[in-house]
Amino acid sequence: MGGSTENDEAMKWFLNRADGGDVLVIRASGSDGYNDYLFSELGVTVNSVETIVFLGAPASNEEEIHESIMNAEAIWIAGGDQWDYVSYWRDSPVQDLINSAITERNIVIGGTSAGMAILGSHYFSAENGTVTSEEALLNPYRTDVTVSSEPFIENEHLQNVITDTHYDDPDRKGRHLTFLARIIQDEGIYAKGIACEERTAVCIDEDGMANVYGNDPINDIAYFIQANCALDEGAPENCTANEPLTWNHEGEALKVYKIQAQPDGNNSFNLNDWQTGAGGIWEQWSAEDGVLAISASEPLDCPVFIEEENEVMQIEFYPNPSRGIIYINGIEPSGNASLLIRDITGKMVHQVSSFKSESLDVRFLKAGYYYLTLEEGYESETEILIIK
Repeated sequence: MGGSTENDEAMKWFLNRADGGDVLVIRASGSDGYNDYLFSELGVTVNSVETIVFLGAPASNEEEIHESIMNAEAIWIAGGDQWDYVSYWRDSPVQDLINSAITERNIVIGGTSAGMAILGSHYFSAENGTVTSEEALLNPYRTDVTVSSEPFIENEHLQNVITDTHYDDPDRKGRHLTFLARIIQDEGIYAKGIACEERTAVCIDEDGMANVYGNDPINDIAYFIQANCALDEGAPENCTANEPLTWNHEGEALKVYKIQAQPDGNNSFNLNDWQTGAGGIWEQWSAEDGVLAISASEPLDCPVFIEEENEVMQIEFYPNPSRGIIYINGIEPSGNASLLIRDITGKMVHQVSSFKSESLDVRFLKAGYYYLTLEEGYESETEILIIK
């Protein structure tokens, strides 16, 4: 949720997934204002609502807090300063217990403003304070452009995603674009973005379908942002310290699905393919010498890579990460095998139809992350290959 007033229908969606259980609100400032709202004002029956306010990092070691997290069927992270959350919880028992609750007990988790900002696998930590779109675009390596991928909150539908909030107050499109440029430049990962304007909520179910809630279809908007996978080379043209960002590619650097929210959350976007949506329009975003440009776009149409559930070959690719030659250890390819390399968007970049060797020269690949697949008959093995 993008901040400001909560959307009641989205919060009902959240509470219903607690399935009558216990709701825990965690925050680093404020008080217990959520308790009555979540327990009795929305008409959804839950067993309890408890708020814990962390006044510092030492609270993360309190056993009573650990018990509350372990007993929760729903966790809501309030707004505030996201660096408080990162600095208090990261690499602490609280982080471990939250992630266990998500992965092992399948709890519902959500947050607003700063609470939303920390839910992706990449996040703007605000360690050195906030940054505006204009500032970030003019120098993507300012000391306050603190984009982190250090493990924190784990969620399968938000892998390689960085969120941003309060998107309309002030406009944050330019800084979000800069965050994505930094992730590509620094890590070789074509990350994606999800953004909410104030009073707007994105509710993602267990199947990866994202529904957008808001009471004002004109002003309550969510954005789903990604580098243009149709481009042969989609990285920023210039992402350098102390220079304005250029990520243009003739105005088509990023593709964005823009959804106007509905009170019933009917408009949606599919996070399984990042292409299929309902009720939205496509835009293309770019930056030239630190200036953001937005225009209308045709729908995104790129191949979607989904690993098939074939029998798994017991092989190993190494070294990984690599700069040159990789070796294949395990089942010896017979000549009937196919070797495929796809980039992080699923686009094929290299294919050998009759692969016989036990080594492969990958010096032709640019630095970044790739899917490397070996197929033989009904068996296959896919690994993520990192090129330094």
